[in-house]
Amino acid sequence: MKTNRRNFLKAAGAFALFTVVPRKVLGGQGHIAPSDQLTKGIIGTGGIGRSSYHFTSNENCRLVAVCDCDKSHLQNALNQGRNQLGQELKAYSNYRDLIADPNIDIVHVCTPPHWHGIMSIEAANAGKDVWCEKPMTRTIGEGKRVIEAIKRNNRIFRLNTWFRFTDTFYGLGTTVQPLKKLVDSGVLGWPLTVRISGATGFAWKFFWTGKENLVPQDVPADLDYDMWLGPAPYKPYNVHRTHATFRGYWDYDGGGLGDMGQHYMDPVQYILSKDNTSPVKVEIDAPQQHPDAIGIWRSITYTYDDGCRIILEGEGFESGNKVPYIEGPNGKVFQGFEVELNGQPAPDIMSIIAQMPDPEPQNTDFIKCVKNREKFALNEENGHRSCNIVNLGVCALRLNRDLEFDPVSQTFVNDDAANRLIDQPMRGDFRLS
Repeated sequence: MKTNRRNFLKAAGAFALFTVVPRKVLGGQGHIAPSDQLTKGIIGTGGIGRSSYHFTSNENCRLVAVCDCDKSHLQNALNQGRNQLGQELKAYSNYRDLIADPNIDIVHVCTPPHWHGIMSIEAANAGKDVWCEKPMTRTIGEGKRVIEAIKRNNRIFRLNTWFRFTDTFYGLGTTVQPLKKLVDSGVLGWPLTVRISGATGFAWKFFWTGKENLVPQDVPADLDYDMWLGPAPYKPYNVHRTHATFRGYWDYDGGGLGDMGQHYMDPVQYILSKDNTSPVKVEIDAPQQHPDAIGIWRSITYTYDDGCRIILEGEGFESGNKVPYIEGPNGKVFQGFEVELNGQPAPDIMSIIAQMPDPEPQNTDFIKCVKNREKFALNEENGHRSCNIVNLGVCALRLNRDLEFDPVSQTFVNDDAANRLIDQPMRGDFRLS
């Protein structure tokens, strides 16, 4: 960064009230010259925050700060900065201090999901652009508030799941683009049913369930447990609640569905052109869930108002009988990208797809989007809609019943208990604003 970008700080004492001004604002309307190197800070350095994909510095964006309420995780990140990047990173134990740092352009939220909404909103309010891990938020209401904050502050938001862009899609043996072209062509007919088998994705953590009747333990000296809980209800510390196994508890995530679900359902939203809506019904086949510890389930079926469906196959996928597919009235796509049209194999399907129009281009370079103030391909709006699918399933599982949903108002139909799960109480002074 050029030193003249910080000259304004010399005059900060002239203000009657202390105000943090992000450096990007100095160029006017949040503009950053394309030649400038952006900076980022990472909140949450236990695992994903220190992965090789995220813990990087280059000529386009430099990592300058890390934050964690676990001193050992924070020290590991500082050591990695020195050893891997050759940098001395600034360390914070309170996320609000990192967000307030005027030398940071992008805040990367790598915490458990119960923090995603609050941190994204506070970062946007501070004038920072946001890179957030999946699931985007733990509740439907939090997602709505994130959209409002990003829009209100003219920020750029990226949700970090990439299957709509790249990688083989849930066992069908192809990336998303050929599937999108095939569906858009109409040759499969309409409506479509998409079945996602646990054997091809979210089953990786399907059995990451919670434990009932946890025995209270002493909080480790390195962990600020009160900060780790943040907005979540207070529960006595047990090591199984935190770090790698937190996903097994409703207060922090949604089990394997919460962890992996958006990876596999976001591309379906894209393939079906549902980025601006949500299912109108969710049906579950599952045992009664514990009020604290997340259990397993057998299947979850989502239905849109036009009859399209997503079927998630949970327990029982081990048999190998519940294979993934995309099926319409006129055709079906199987594993290995085998296609049937009108009951007959279509071995020349790739040549047929090659003649179809390509999908609209997507902005998949987040740093470029930040510099040019362009919306990222998977942003706060369509990311919220695919996260809704996760949270619709979570709500149905917690209540152990099928639910109807209004995708316009984003509320449940005639179900007060379900609607109370949309905006859940937060502990202490934490608020979504």
